[in-house]
Amino acid sequence: MNLDFSDEQKQLRDQVRRFLGENCPPSVVRNILEGEPHHDAGLYRGLAELGVLGAAIPEEYGGVGLGHLELCVVAEELGRVLAPVPVASSIYLTAECLMQAGSEAQKSEWLPQLAAGEAIGCFALNEGRGRMRAEKVSARFENGKLTGVKAPVADGAIADVAIVAAREAEGVTLCLVDLKADGVSREALESIDPTRAQTRLSFDGVPASRIGGAGDGWHIASQVMDRAAILIGFEQLGGADRALEMARDYALERMAFGRQIGSFQAIKHMLADMYVSATLARSNCYYGAWALATSAAELPVAAATARVSATTAFQHCAKNNIQTHGGMGFTWEYDCHLYYRRSNALALALGSLSTWESLLIERMSAGNVDAAA
Repeated sequence: MNLDFSDEQKQLRDQVRRFLGENCPPSVVRNILEGEPHHDAGLYRGLAELGVLGAAIPEEYGGVGLGHLELCVVAEELGRVLAPVPVASSIYLTAECLMQAGSEAQKSEWLPQLAAGEAIGCFALNEGRGRMRAEKVSARFENGKLTGVKAPVADGAIADVAIVAAREAEGVTLCLVDLKADGVSREALESIDPTRAQTRLSFDGVPASRIGGAGDGWHIASQVMDRAAILIGFEQLGGADRALEMARDYALERMAFGRQIGSFQAIKHMLADMYVSATLARSNCYYGAWALATSAAELPVAAATARVSATTAFQHCAKNNIQTHGGMGFTWEYDCHLYYRRSNALALALGSLSTWESLLIERMSAGNVDAAA
């Protein structure tokens, strides 16, 4: 049994890593933090030209038609450099939702634009704090018009199209909305990581089209969120690995009392714990990648497992990277805080860690009941 990526997928990883190494140094991330636009448009265009945005999108819709395993490879590399681009919102969520439930007309119109980086998508599910459930959806979809407020919405400030969860008589429905239409307003929200900007989207009788059947929205959204959880898990995995590398390198070069600080037992233990956490996350993310690529029945459990372990690993490694750097780790000049910001932003990207822990318990318990029956 081969549990590793293929040679071709590793070559893709090397190619993407070289591209990002040349085009996405830490200064690109810092430019966003220091007041530049919400994302690096040039970097996003470059990723589109490289073909990575369309990695999992079929060729008939303007994609490359590789598959989700290749998209997992790309996601890990984006996470390593904290790429300030809306790939998660536009590709993992919007494009994935269209591929899963969109009509032929919707897919033909939007997937080629998303794959080419000509349009940016966002996924508007949340309405305030706490675990989002179907009964909390208050936005309304009536007579082809959408009314309501969604917040927070990642990349909502720069998106051209949104997929919005709204309520109609049959239940929760997903709607496709052109954000350039009249009746759409946007309000920026403060967040710990401006490179993944959050927005409040308000809709006042905005024309929209249904994705999937009436009342099927929550089921579709749950499936899309599971698939996105694995891809974002790979971003978190890439960030965790890079934070560990930063801590290791600093521990080997920093001298104290005539010795490398990496020779002190407390630092050794800290680095070992980071390595264990990142390695466990990698195992669970690889399991999730298999389930995603094969649409296996185990996908819901695999997604929740990958999400929980990857979130824990990235937050753990980002925090201890700062700790390893000591007082220098808390300064603006060092890059440690960039990874700490992103780790906390991604921890909430699809719902909190406690939400996914609850989902994992619920899904494993349901599986045990089915097995016993």
